[in-house]
Amino acid sequence: MDILRRNNVKVTGSPGSPVVMPAHGFGCDQNMWRLVAPALAEEFQVVLFDYVGSGGSDPSAWSAERYGSLDGYARDVVEVCEALDLRDVAFVGHSVSAMIGVRAAATAPERFSSLVMVGPSPCYIDDDTYRGGFSAEDIDELLESLESNYLGWSATMAPVIMANPERPELGEELTNSFCATDPAIARVFARTTFLSDSRADLKSVDVPTLVLECAQDVIAPREVGGYVHAAIPGSRLITLDATGHCPQLSAPEATTSAIRAFLREIT
Repeated sequence: MDILRRNNVKVTGSPGSPVVMPAHGFGCDQNMWRLVAPALAEEFQVVLFDYVGSGGSDPSAWSAERYGSLDGYARDVVEVCEALDLRDVAFVGHSVSAMIGVRAAATAPERFSSLVMVGPSPCYIDDDTYRGGFSAEDIDELLESLESNYLGWSATMAPVIMANPERPELGEELTNSFCATDPAIARVFARTTFLSDSRADLKSVDVPTLVLECAQDVIAPREVGGYVHAAIPGSRLITLDATGHCPQLSAPEATTSAIRAFLREIT
């Protein structure tokens, strides 16, 4: 199988430069990085891709068995790196992709040199000693709504996730992105995303890591960013003056600046 075609891989920037690999979250595709990638490509080689089942990927390669676990998405990442023979990759994971990046780096440590986590959450469900932002009942209701009426769920939830109500075009873009995803695939990815628990994986991260959170984010509240920062030895935490769960769209300049400064320092 042609992995580069399967995952709709696009490479920009200068060959031979340090490699940055931005990865999208649930219901999205590489287009989420369009306001950040060109600036990064000025000094890095940028590798964009879509997970199987998203964007311009090959839908025939999707299976519920493989993509019912974050490990399936991590395999996509590693296989793209292998196909391009990439090493010392700075993996920039948005939302659930932050935890996918942790698993990819653990699977193929020789391929990755650093992690940037944008709005990460290792677990969305609260327990006695951890606040993920949602009760188990909240997540059950969210998944039930998504599974019974995916298009309606998308139209309702995307503006909430994006926030920035004074810029409704951002919520509309996220709605359109959600709605472009096959509902059957979205149901599996949603369960994989919202029911996963990657907290135990964080202590194994041994590469330079930047945790990038927003000042207000209903999906990944600041308690979660603080938890991730505390759990990863030597990590750095930056709180963007931004609202919503997608700062690469709502605050692209600040997002780009934080990523670029971190990568310059460690490269």
